[in-house]
Amino acid sequence: MRARSGKIGFRILAYMFVGIAAAGVVLPLLPTTPFVLLAAFFASKGSPAFASWLDGHPSFGPIIRDWRRNRVIPPKAKALACGMMTLSWGILFVLGTAGMVLAVSGVFMVGVASYLLTRPSY
Repeated sequence: MRARSGKIGFRILAYMFVGIAAAGVVLPLLPTTPFVLLAAFFASKGSPAFASWLDGHPSFGPIIRDWRRNRVIPPKAKALACGMMTLSWGILFVLGTAGMVLAVSGVFMVGVASYLLTRPSY
């Protein structure tokens, strides 16, 4: 029972992240790449058929294959992700969010940006 509920949870997460990634294709401020990679990860754990579909998808498949083969993140995805994190932190700052929240979110975002920027682009 526990293994089945885990697979269902992975499947739900995979569908959720592919939905967010699909929205990112048409919304200029929402990055697609990180959500596609998360969807592929969760699909591989919860739904091999869905994982196979993602691998063969004309838009999402190349992103997944590039990541799996060479661990590369396109420069456009890096720039967009870093820009959105900077914008998000700036909005928190302007809204007068508590200093502890600014510090924790800032450290987290710098960590994510550092990871992204240290991955190869091609």
